[in-house]
Amino acid sequence: MKIAIASGKGGTGKTTVSVNLAHMLSRKNGKDVVLADLDVEEPDSAFFIKGEMQYREDKYRAVPEWNYKNCTFCNQCRTLCKFNAIVRLPEQILIFPELCHSCYICADLCPGEALRMKGEKTGTLTYFKSGQINLVESRLEIGEPSAVPLIRQTKEWLDIHFPGKEILIFDCPPGNSCSFTEAVENTDFVILVTEPTHFGLHDLKIAVETVRKLRLLFGVVINKYGTGNKDVEIYCEDNNIPVLGKIYFQREIAEAYSKGELLYAKYHEFRSELIHIYKYLTSLVFQTHKINYT
Repeated sequence: MKIAIASGKGGTGKTTVSVNLAHMLSRKNGKDVVLADLDVEEPDSAFFIKGEMQYREDKYRAVPEWNYKNCTFCNQCRTLCKFNAIVRLPEQILIFPELCHSCYICADLCPGEALRMKGEKTGTLTYFKSGQINLVESRLEIGEPSAVPLIRQTKEWLDIHFPGKEILIFDCPPGNSCSFTEAVENTDFVILVTEPTHFGLHDLKIAVETVRKLRLLFGVVINKYGTGNKDVEIYCEDNNIPVLGKIYFQREIAEAYSKGELLYAKYHEFRSELIHIYKYLTSLVFQTHKINYT
């Protein structure tokens, strides 16, 4: 089962739920759990799951490289590029790697073979092992404009090395951009972590609209419960969205989190909410009919 843990905005507690749910599932099921930190611009799951490094690999994306000798300046590459990554000057073809989406169309259709694709490093994938938790972390290179290629490559790596035998938890990037969509796509269930504030509700609505368009099953966890208002609960009730858990705000929990401590084994109230989530996910596995929240 692939479980994506996402949020419409940053700071809602997405990583808190991810690392502690992974820890609990590894204890309860007695099976390996894979936690993939897909928040590649700022991965921090490794602060909480401290394991031994098993593997590291640099990741690359393909960008075109121009060969002056073969170029006829036909302008076809610039015309074909839908992302404005190529500019034709009187005596030069300029490539803007930051705009390139690695679609290969310019290189494949260049009549003079003046463009060839070369690898450009986008980030690093690292695999850690901690007991029955397999932590895969990808980290984007500084200056890279898009996280999407690295997120896609990380999910492909997971499909190869963990082919459906384990529970996979994706700690997804915050927000509702292309990175969010790439991370949650083709997962079995999405847990949207939010907070009971006006900002939390605003961004939750956008996230809900996105996962519904992707036809994904989802539920909501309200973190920092008791600090804001009831608008998120009312919205979920009015729109038939299951609330999987309500994590009350506690200062000692916030202090423990800031020190990189796992909360599942230490705080009973927090553990109870995780168990609610666990039971809901377990019920999904054994259901004989598909739930549709659309």
